[in-house]
Amino acid sequence: QYTSTQVNPELVDKLEAEFLPQSVPGYSAREVFENLRQKQDYREFFYKEATLNPTNLRDKADSFETQVVNRFRGNKNLKEESGFRSLPSGDIYYIARPLAVSEAKCLECHSTPDQAPKSMIDRYGTANGFNWQLGEIVGAQMISVPASRVINKANQSSLLIVGLVSIVFIIVIVLVNIFLTQQVVLPLKRITRVAEEVSTGHMDVEFEQLTNDEIGHLAKAFKRMKLSLEMAMKRLKRPPGNTHGTGGMGGTGSSSDYPQH
Repeated sequence: QYTSTQVNPELVDKLEAEFLPQSVPGYSAREVFENLRQKQDYREFFYKEATLNPTNLRDKADSFETQVVNRFRGNKNLKEESGFRSLPSGDIYYIARPLAVSEAKCLECHSTPDQAPKSMIDRYGTANGFNWQLGEIVGAQMISVPASRVINKANQSSLLIVGLVSIVFIIVIVLVNIFLTQQVVLPLKRITRVAEEVSTGHMDVEFEQLTNDEIGHLAKAFKRMKLSLEMAMKRLKRPPGNTHGTGGMGGTGSSSDYPQH
């Protein structure tokens, strides 16, 4: 956009005499990217405007890139594609976006040879880069990096995610353990200790109901059981009642029943 609106108007008078590649948006984008590659962090990045019918054969799409372009041409809703590709130099990861003829100004150089600047014809000939149509997807803008770099970044991200998940998991386990200790284990230990005291005859201890949950209901049930046990023990300790014998035939025999000596 910058090249079309800012650079071309300044060079239009010179194009008839000499073709200036700086006036081509694709050339400007490629050169900017090449300057970016001078920096260490971006040295392995590559940019190409892979085109089916380019003016400069350097931009000619290979068989793989042609398939990518054709997928964009076959599906207008497809705005981006990414994936891995194997090359003799090694595997790469690429991101591609459709390259369309979005402005009628592009057709000044790419409609028919007779409409193109003479300086461009002198430089590139009439065999390539023509018969483009407005709105047509003619290529794909592709950025690629070595696959190992992407995989390493993905592994680092995975390790970070696994580490964060592990930390969260450990924190959850600790919190659950604290909760269970405070709400279940310690109350059960108190109930167990009191039950052991009661089982050995120490009836002065009490089951305390501190909550209204299941543990609290259990303590309440043990408390009722202790009261029932105390009542039963009191009955057992009560002295037995006096029993009186009855006279008559149903009673025991008198002394007259025994023979006299």
